[in-house]
Amino acid sequence: MKTKRIRQSVTFKTSPHEVYEALMDSRKHGKFTGSKTSISRKVGGKFSVYDGGLKGVNLELVPDEKIVQSWRTEDWPEGHYSKITFALEEVNGKTRLTFTQTGVPEKADGDNADVL
Repeated sequence: MKTKRIRQSVTFKTSPHEVYEALMDSRKHGKFTGSKTSISRKVGGKFSVYDGGLKGVNLELVPDEKIVQSWRTEDWPEGHYSKITFALEEVNGKTRLTFTQTGVPEKADGDNADVL
């Protein structure tokens, strides 16, 4: 299967701690996505977001700095996971979040790969 890499960067007017918490706190994540969310805060712990449409495992967690996870959507080939990294960096009192995802199927069912 051919895969692709996605990389995006965005800056938030808040601290790295607040961004990290929005991504890793089940209640906060569910509130901003409007979906059922369950997120473990431990390495090796599982998560499920977007009403179960996106699932995976935490591979590395560095509070307020980095989140590395394996991800899969419900429409990807069985057993296929991508690897994502959220890197958080304080820049002039704001937070730059750089998102990198590798192993994204070039053609996923419904072609949802581009919206992750």
